[in-house]
Amino acid sequence: METIFLNQVRKTSAACVATVGMFDGVHRGHQHVIGQVVEKAREAGLSSTVITFDKVPRQVLDPSFRLQLLTTLEEKESIIRQLGVDVLAVLPFTRETAVLSAQAFMKQVLHEQLQTKVLVTGYDNRFGHDRTEGFGDYVRYGRELGMEVLRGDAQLMDDGQRPVSSSVIRQLLAEEGRVDLMPHYLTRLYQLRGTVAPGEHIGHRLGYPTANLEVDEADKLIPAAGVYAVWATIEGEQQPRAAMMNIGNRPTFHGHRQTLEVNILDFEGNLYGQVMTVSFVERLRAERRFDSPEALAVQLEADKEQVKQILG
Repeated sequence: METIFLNQVRKTSAACVATVGMFDGVHRGHQHVIGQVVEKAREAGLSSTVITFDKVPRQVLDPSFRLQLLTTLEEKESIIRQLGVDVLAVLPFTRETAVLSAQAFMKQVLHEQLQTKVLVTGYDNRFGHDRTEGFGDYVRYGRELGMEVLRGDAQLMDDGQRPVSSSVIRQLLAEEGRVDLMPHYLTRLYQLRGTVAPGEHIGHRLGYPTANLEVDEADKLIPAAGVYAVWATIEGEQQPRAAMMNIGNRPTFHGHRQTLEVNILDFEGNLYGQVMTVSFVERLRAERRFDSPEALAVQLEADKEQVKQILG
């Protein structure tokens, strides 16, 4: 897959079938639409192209707005590559981009720059200034440009009512810690990547030394506070290691700052400065305050045994 930035490319060399969106999480619904793009491009002998943005559009218009992201641009690129896409086109989102109408976007970006012959939209996808135009408008604009416009179907949540969406997945993670549902909705484990930094060594004093993880991307969504069974992969190693992770402010020790602490089971060694990726499997319990460090240590031993059972 080739990744291009649209502020650096005047016109692509090959016509394409395309889709456009933020695609945060590249969840099952996104994958369904992207799969249609790949299939139709193959049938027509065209290039398959996914167009996304380098930042959340609302952040350009409101710098104080912060959206917790399910995927960084780097993660998104890796996932989309695995879906068999030919080109990932990244559009740097600016105030100039924000004022484009859907009609102008389709003409200037899709038609003139990317030579789009077929546009596949999500079931509820809207783009363009104020997002006031809808699918019927896109079809009409496309007809004027010689571009076929198709709409993908919604993929539903387990309740059979709500479509799979990035916002619903964020809610499940941030409010409920339902990392166990991510293989179904994201089709993979939810991950955080960061660097191990010095901490306060509280876990070490309890007999459970932890790696204090500082996440690389400030806007990356952190799951709800609690204790989790996770796989920890140290950069440079092939095999992930079984681990338990605590997210929270350590109420037993009157902490006030959120920390992400990873205890790799039966591991000895210095991890400071190492890059680590944590893959969430299941939430064991919510974080809570214990009457004493000794009581917390007893609970940690029980947590460890549960993690061993979960991770097999």
